[in-house]
Amino acid sequence: MSEPASISAGIAARYATAIFEIAEESKALDSLETSINDLSAALADSEDLRDLITSPLVSRQEQGAAITAIAKKMGLAQVLANALSLMAEKRRLFVVPALLDALRVRLAETRGEITADVTSAKALTKTQSEKLAKTLAERTGKKVVINATVDESIIGGLVVKVGSKMIDNSIRSKLNSLQNAMKEVG
Repeated sequence: MSEPASISAGIAARYATAIFEIAEESKALDSLETSINDLSAALADSEDLRDLITSPLVSRQEQGAAITAIAKKMGLAQVLANALSLMAEKRRLFVVPALLDALRVRLAETRGEITADVTSAKALTKTQSEKLAKTLAERTGKKVVINATVDESIIGGLVVKVGSKMIDNSIRSKLNSLQNAMKEVG
């Protein structure tokens, strides 16, 4: 991890811990989760919002006013809205994407869930996804949520990442292994 990325992750983790603990004490985790999903979707859809949180050209006051208005308009959970205002005041809005990821991880841990990032050459069917989730749940002892992506370059098979473990059962990796073995022989 690069130094700026690790700094961002550290800042995001501290804010996520504070937000999560406040939401947990006030029994507002469901509201927080809805707000996280709404804000995540807004960031994905709006280039202007991404520019607002990352641009050094926008002043603290402008960022604060804009993020407060956005939070109010979106109806974000009060704890998240307050944190966003504080982050704008401290010039920390650039960590919002990492903050949302950290909050998702905390919420999943609370529910006893774990996310599996699955890459396949073609989109998984609902049956395949459910079967994979069931198999991974048996292995991990936790409820598994599948985060599926498609990458045709793996040719076939799956690449599964659960926590710090990765299983690469793709045709591409098998061909690369075979190519390396052939180099060693000849």
